[in-house]
Amino acid sequence: MESTTLTIRVPVEVRDKLARIASGTRRSKSYLAAEAVTAYVERELAIIEGIQQGLADMAAGRTVPHAQAMAELRAVVDEAVQAKAKSQ
Repeated sequence: MESTTLTIRVPVEVRDKLARIASGTRRSKSYLAAEAVTAYVERELAIIEGIQQGLADMAAGRTVPHAQAMAELRAVVDEAVQAKAKSQ
């Protein structure tokens, strides 16, 4: 996998905590920071893409009325409650 260098500024406390994690896990601070940034970027990008898809769906009229969505949700919840009651 190709990689590049990225320089960031963090509070001293964060650097120190990262060092403690690195020591405790026998991983480098660089490795742990890269893992953290990767996880953050993937999570945030998924959120942004989900919002953009929702906006596109709204613009295209691919929506469900609130009352219908709530009725379907209540039906699913009721079914789960009944299934749980039967299993006890």
